[in-house]
Amino acid sequence: MNNILVSGHIGVEITAKIDRFPVKYTPIDYEFYGVNSTIAGVGYNIAKAIKTLGGNPTFFSVIGNDIYKDIIKNEIENIGINNEYVLPIMENTSQSVILYNENKRKIILDLKNVQEIKYPVEKVDEVISTVDMAILCNINYSRELLKKIKGYGKTIATDVHVLNDIDDKYNKDFLAYSDILFLSNEKILGKEEVFLKKIAVAYNNKIIVIGLGENGVLMYVREGSKTEHYPAVKTRNIVNTIGAGDALFSSFIYFYNKTKDAYYSIEKAIIFASYKIGEKGAAQGFLPEDELLKIKI
Repeated sequence: MNNILVSGHIGVEITAKIDRFPVKYTPIDYEFYGVNSTIAGVGYNIAKAIKTLGGNPTFFSVIGNDIYKDIIKNEIENIGINNEYVLPIMENTSQSVILYNENKRKIILDLKNVQEIKYPVEKVDEVISTVDMAILCNINYSRELLKKIKGYGKTIATDVHVLNDIDDKYNKDFLAYSDILFLSNEKILGKEEVFLKKIAVAYNNKIIVIGLGENGVLMYVREGSKTEHYPAVKTRNIVNTIGAGDALFSSFIYFYNKTKDAYYSIEKAIIFASYKIGEKGAAQGFLPEDELLKIKI
């Protein structure tokens, strides 16, 4: 049934299409259907992608006790995910504004006080017997869950996003507890293989994947100590690259949990992510597994 616990961020996302970066000042621009408001966030993007593919995510997150509470709860329920573990324990829901064109994006993220919130770790005990593995996004309230879930012997996957120091204070716990680790190459351009090897030696992760943007991905598998490059593919025209990394990560975990084959999983994940970026929002453009498997590259 592909039962995966996902702990991560959810909030309100506004995307606005622009012509160019840097943004040229004008008092007003008319961009019909270029501004959209949706529910998004790394945790939600991942949970929704897994659900769309055919999995069964259990979603842990926090939101505000405000006007967005019912909207978010209803949205989660409408896509078939139990909203019981999305807790309205913040004063205000996190929000983001994303300016984008075809090639670039600028994200303005207002997390409110989410980094100070503690997720009740006892909730893990209620669901752990029903999940195969856990995706713990590197939001602060997931930190408390790392040791708890590892104690149950479950596989843990994390995406630490942008990283340039293997001893990064904020991410060190996530690096240490993750069996499967994803990150971006944005701050290690040209040094990806060296950096990957340093992580592997320091933390002994089972699988490490570095996203290379338009150049594909670099994947290390501890068994056999193999590192391989996989080029990007094009399935349709790019609209917005926001959420591409989340799509790559979530689809890899979905297929890996199902097959335990890292090489098959990364190939399918690259196609999934390529198709996803043909939509505007971070939580849009996901394919069910049967439709994904029809795409031949």
